[in-house]
Amino acid sequence: MGLHVVVGKGPVGSAVAGELVRAGHRVRVLSRSGGSSSVDVEHRAVDAADAQALAAASAGADALYNGVNPPYHRWATDWPPIAEALLAAAERSGAVLVAMGNLYGYGRPTGPMTADSPLAATDTKGRVRAAMWAGMLAAHEAGRVRVAEARASDFVGPDVPPGQSYLVRSLAGVRAGKRVRVIGDPDVQHSWAYLPDVGATLAALGTDERAWGRAWIVPSTSSRSQREALGDFAAAFGAPAPKVSQMPWPVLTALGTVVPFLREVVAIRHQWDADFVVDGTATTAVLGIAPTPWADVVGRTAEALPR
Repeated sequence: MGLHVVVGKGPVGSAVAGELVRAGHRVRVLSRSGGSSSVDVEHRAVDAADAQALAAASAGADALYNGVNPPYHRWATDWPPIAEALLAAAERSGAVLVAMGNLYGYGRPTGPMTADSPLAATDTKGRVRAAMWAGMLAAHEAGRVRVAEARASDFVGPDVPPGQSYLVRSLAGVRAGKRVRVIGDPDVQHSWAYLPDVGATLAALGTDERAWGRAWIVPSTSSRSQREALGDFAAAFGAPAPKVSQMPWPVLTALGTVVPFLREVVAIRHQWDADFVVDGTATTAVLGIAPTPWADVVGRTAEALPR
């Protein structure tokens, strides 16, 4: 089995690293702070924006995975140098470059999003992600490097920190029987990406040549509104159905003048005020990755929630 290099040790990086280890690959994880290496995973301290260091650390790799996650309000400044460094490292090493993408590039959807839906974002974050993919695809088509991208909706799962999931952050309150305030309309439909399914998709993109040269949607089960999803978790906890209310957009807009994260949330309010649903059936049909059943997602996530 070959060497697979994962850049980023957060939830995504950890999920794909675990998937690759289970498949028998050598795994090296690169992050700014490094980490303690084990028999299964080697950790190195590398700045993802340092093209030279990144290329040296990924020399001889079969695949290079982008699991980096800059702060929301720094995407416009932090992503371009990281994207350029990753492309350069992949080209130099000959590794397949696999990116963890998202749905921002699609902008306001008019129906279920597929990998072939047009990238029509008007906000800064969406345009940044669309430009990153355009750069990757151009390098692929020029024969410089092989690339693929996985795009997922909002994460859920036992290993997703509350600060990185709009749904997971509400679960402690649901279990305690408290009122839950959510971003956007609690009754529009929404897709949720189970983190282990994200890891499985990324691992497949780095090892299956049928995946190269295009983007793929991480398969998700049937959509659930925030109210429905939180009700499902309440039932798993044995708690009463939660009272769910929406945080007013004017309040979030006002807070966004001093809290950069909330300013960026307001910029993508279309993800929460209308149905935001993905169609990953092509990923299942071609790569054989089926979404974990929603009942299992709920059960496993609820069981792992700290008490």
